[in-house]
Amino acid sequence: MPEGERVIRAAGGVAWRQADGGVLVCLVHRPRYGDWSLPKGKLEPGEHPLLAAVREVAEEADVRAVPQVRLPTVRYRSEGRPKVVHYWSMRAVDTGGFQPDTEVDGIRWLPVGEAARLVSYPHDAEVLTAFAALPPVTATVALVRHAQAGRRGTWSGPDSARPLDETGRAQAHALAPLVALVRPTRLLSASARRCVQTLDPAAALLDLPVEVTGDLDEPRPGQDPHERALAAAACLAELAAAGGAAGACSQGRVMPGALERLAGRAGDFTTSKGGGWLLAFAADRLLAADRW
Repeated sequence: MPEGERVIRAAGGVAWRQADGGVLVCLVHRPRYGDWSLPKGKLEPGEHPLLAAVREVAEEADVRAVPQVRLPTVRYRSEGRPKVVHYWSMRAVDTGGFQPDTEVDGIRWLPVGEAARLVSYPHDAEVLTAFAALPPVTATVALVRHAQAGRRGTWSGPDSARPLDETGRAQAHALAPLVALVRPTRLLSASARRCVQTLDPAAALLDLPVEVTGDLDEPRPGQDPHERALAAAACLAELAAAGGAAGACSQGRVMPGALERLAGRAGDFTTSKGGGWLLAFAADRLLAADRW
């Protein structure tokens, strides 16, 4: 890419639903280009790609969907500029009542193989092939690390009572719509005040209580960090075993170890404060961990 070229950033999804004959995926027809493609669109200024992906699928195909697994990112040139499109697999929960307009004048729900043959671009076919290779997702968990809460050394009270600072409160409000994307039915938090406060905006948005559990706490002085990681991993696995979706907030000294145990491998599972992961499970197995 030549230096100074502005990249067009976009996001979309493979929206799918179960039918009698198997899984069907959604394609859209754009009269401007005369093509069949996956629903997608440009990010709005400051918009998170995952929020944009869900929004664009809803706007183009009138499909409300729950994101599950990140799919391959596509890069090509459009309108003389480089373009990057992020994709996620998405379970359709409401297919609405599609009305054609000037941007999209038709949609089709097709088996994956038929959709891959119909799409107008090889990169869309590659994304569909990656989707087809996924095992069924049975649960999703939005896992976040607590937001900024000042410095331990400047807080005179018990560390567990340290609250979010101004930056942390802004981060918590920014996290709320991301957590809400998975449509959780439960919200679990470590017992530290800053963890509960990180989920409070999501709880208000979703009208759900925040359930507090010590299983997501970081090690106290003298505690074995491996045991704490095991406890956190078991808590997340239990959420996954229940099926559906959940949100959870934990701490920086326990999350990497817990994710390593769930993934069954070492890796970079560090998470910045106010950051998080979209976890997808196939039964009791962690299928994918997508860092937000």
